[in-house]
Amino acid sequence: MDNTTLPAPNLRIGDRAPGFSARSTAGDIALTDYRGKWLLLFSHPADFTPVCTSEFVALASAQKQFAQLNCQLVALSVDSLFSHFAWIRAIRDRFDVEVRFPIVEDPTLVIGSAYGMVSNDAADSATMRTTFFIDPDGIVRATHCYPATVGRSVDEMLRTLQALQAVDANGALAPANWQPGQEMLLPAQPTLDSVLSAKNPSDWFFSSGDTP
Repeated sequence: MDNTTLPAPNLRIGDRAPGFSARSTAGDIALTDYRGKWLLLFSHPADFTPVCTSEFVALASAQKQFAQLNCQLVALSVDSLFSHFAWIRAIRDRFDVEVRFPIVEDPTLVIGSAYGMVSNDAADSATMRTTFFIDPDGIVRATHCYPATVGRSVDEMLRTLQALQAVDANGALAPANWQPGQEMLLPAQPTLDSVLSAKNPSDWFFSSGDTP
């Protein structure tokens, strides 16, 4: 079995993000350029498509919010660098929004395949609408995956990033529908003393407040 027939890797949360270097609309970039920052690496099926265009307008409009969270956006698709430039110009002229974050060209699907965004034997990039949340140490901390027909939620991307940062900052846990500024959950205390001394029967596994 040669490398061209190997299945795409099963990249999991906690894995180190595969390194790469490539041409982009912001010049040549490498994954290592973003050490010390959070990175959202996200793929899109193709330039000049309806859903992708709506996503890029929304993401470009929110770029300052990501930057304030020490996070860089980097996009990826199979289209050529020249296609990216033409699409950026069309977006600016139609929506008055400038896409300033890098858009990487991946015409041979090398990067997309390394991240498992698309299988190595795929004929096209139709499955490529995946987001990887990569921490300042280069570790994959979360992923979002959508079909080609459904656009991402920028609000949820921001919420996920802020939740990951909050968890790292105080060791607490982000509950369902958590928003920045809201209380977080304490890690469970599965010890006999914790179970018997809890004021309420569920306090040892479900309580909120400041971490020790």
